[in-house]
Amino acid sequence: MRQFSITDIHGHLKTFEALLQRLDFSVHDQLFLLGDFIDRGPDSKGVIDYVEELRATGHQVHCLRGNHEQMALDAVYGNDSWRMWLNNGGKEACSSFGTHGEWFVPEPYRQWMDELPYHLSTQGYLFVHAGLDTRVDDPLADTHSLIWSRWWYEPQDKEWLDGRILVHGHTPVSRAEIEQSILDLESVPVINIDNGCFAPASRGMHHLCALELKTHALTFQENIG
Repeated sequence: MRQFSITDIHGHLKTFEALLQRLDFSVHDQLFLLGDFIDRGPDSKGVIDYVEELRATGHQVHCLRGNHEQMALDAVYGNDSWRMWLNNGGKEACSSFGTHGEWFVPEPYRQWMDELPYHLSTQGYLFVHAGLDTRVDDPLADTHSLIWSRWWYEPQDKEWLDGRILVHGHTPVSRAEIEQSILDLESVPVINIDNGCFAPASRGMHHLCALELKTHALTFQENIG
């Protein structure tokens, strides 16, 4: 069984489909998706539908909550203003849900996002959307850090990870930075696989990245929509 991780799809369904096709992803494999399925790109609804289609056909797909799912939920449930979400890609998400100009998330998709966990693990790996704060008593209970942290790594985090590799996204980095993190795993057991699918190509981004856990092989798919 091969195991893959992908993050920050941001509504780019065609790109996501193309990446899985390149991986020859099958029901014998396992996929960890690290949040931010929605916003910015043209088809947030399609991304969620495709994930559920994969699951319905026997594919092993495990999903995490990202800060964009949280922004949508906060807006819907009145915990934050709609403006923050809409100004960060929420308009594109609402358009894909077909709500005809109304800022609205249909109940099935709202429930889907609300049930997403904040962290996942498999043998030798821990997955979060953004990062963690090992200064607190229980870093995995600090949900704000798990979905919002940036540039969070400190030397003591290696001891807390206790031999595990942490894989995350949230902060877009260049392909060169992702490749370097693979080389640096012995000293810094953290891999950020967010290659900024929505970001400009001139910054070494504009791709979805898949990490194969056993071999640490990286596969990059250019944004095609």
